Amino acid sequence: MQRSSVAARIKTSPPYLCRFTAPLKPKSVEISFSPADNQRLANLCGVLDENLRQIETVLDVAIARRGEHFSIRGKPPQTSLAAEALQNFYDQAHHPLGIEQIQLGLIEAMNPHHQKKQGPDAKEIGEPALYTRRSDLRGRTRRQVEYLHQIQTHDITFSIGPAGTGKTYLAVASAVDALERDIVARIILVRPAVEAGERLGFLPGDMVQKVDPYLRPLYDALYDLMGFDKTSKQFERNAIEVAPLAFMRGRTLNQSFIILDEAQNTTPEQMKMFLTRIGFGSKAVVTGDITQIDLAKHQKSGLVEAQQVLEKVRGIAFTRFDAEDVVRHPLVQRIVNAYEKYERKE
Repeated sequence: MQRSSVAARIKTSPPYLCRFTAPLKPKSVEISFSPADNQRLANLCGVLDENLRQIETVLDVAIARRGEHFSIRGKPPQTSLAAEALQNFYDQAHHPLGIEQIQLGLIEAMNPHHQKKQGPDAKEIGEPALYTRRSDLRGRTRRQVEYLHQIQTHDITFSIGPAGTGKTYLAVASAVDALERDIVARIILVRPAVEAGERLGFLPGDMVQKVDPYLRPLYDALYDLMGFDKTSKQFERNAIEVAPLAFMRGRTLNQSFIILDEAQNTTPEQMKMFLTRIGFGSKAVVTGDITQIDLAKHQKSGLVEAQQVLEKVRGIAFTRFDAEDVVRHPLVQRIVNAYEKYERKE
């Protein structure tokens, strides 16, 4: 399919002659798609222009449309991003574009370090292909691609960063991929049973039922990547196992893909105990957010200590995500940034 031609015109203001740098004033970018294709334009804009509203909200611009002509108003960096995003989405608009596709596309557009598959940097890093039922699964940011690569090339990988950066989801995807390819014989899910500021009290049921609420995010990822029926069968075959952190002492885990989630809530003793459970043919991924530690104030986080102790140990990789790697609703990135600014002030 031939790429549509785009005519863009930027209205600029006369330069300011003053000693201090003047604040950036809103500028207008006009973009047109020709020849006009009404069906593609409808797919691009969405129902009641909901896709355009998403672009406006995420990029902080205003978009006015008349037929195939679009006028984008806002600060210069944002208007350029919006024009590029409209072009990319129009090229994909041979079918209706959903909100999730728009949001993921905007995340990639806003990430300055993201490289397409055909880029030279992508060849150097190599974008790992994962065997799951999600055919569109891939690293959306440069750090996510590096994270997947580190999981495949290291026996132990730490991922540290804020919520929404894909730490847990990509770890589970890598575990499913390894299980499907028979690289490992089982997946073991581990999480410390620490309440996030609440006292849940006694939980009924057997051991698995007691820790189920703490492992729900891991289950959700498994259901998404394998399907409910297949995941249930793998649990029945013990190919997927729930292993509460408190009951792992004394075990040696061979031919396993082990995920320790919410590791910021482990103590140093628990972290050491977990890392020394790894046997032959196994991989371990440790995920956590050191800004959301739910331990008692006098307790030190095992994840914080592990960064200092294991940073230079060969065979162990660390991936540190930040706000620009958030791949959730675009407001999550703004929330993370707002809290970081507030904490710096405090």
